[in-house]
Amino acid sequence: MTPRGYTSEGIILGRRNYGEADRILLVYSEDKGKLSLLAKGIRRPKSRKRGHLEIFTRIRFQAVSGRGLGIITEVETVDDYESIRQSIKKVSLAYYFVEVLGKAIHEGEANPEVYSLLVGSMEKLKTAKKLKELRMEFVVNLLKLLGYWPKDMKLPLPDEKLEEVLERQIYSIRVGKIMLE
Repeated sequence: MTPRGYTSEGIILGRRNYGEADRILLVYSEDKGKLSLLAKGIRRPKSRKRGHLEIFTRIRFQAVSGRGLGIITEVETVDDYESIRQSIKKVSLAYYFVEVLGKAIHEGEANPEVYSLLVGSMEKLKTAKKLKELRMEFVVNLLKLLGYWPKDMKLPLPDEKLEEVLERQIYSIRVGKIMLE
């Protein structure tokens, strides 16, 4: 019998309200891949987990896998990327990172290299000045890690290749084309 509980580290890619006081979180975990987890009671004003579960926060968590969604039981912030949240351009680029990753990866696909790419890009974003270059570097490296482009070849039009791979348009694409120029 497999254990129901597990501990992992991840970055929150998205969230949506569920019921009166709960929230469903989309987390990209280091060893479990993309997960949908239920945070019970998180929207209550007295919830202790509330401040730890914001988008693009890096967390260490414990969860229990259930019949449907897993349930987060414990959470601890590893890095809330406070310096990124001070700049609207950096925040928009962080949203771009999590949106692209959320659409490019399927649930349950664990890829430690992609997790390292996301964490590394968020760390670089803390001090980055050339945001457009960082965005392009992220897209190129992600496409290469996922196997959509050979690792030793130069990618001429990363945005077009990304849209082709995802088969849909990125809503925060204006971040890289308008806001970062």
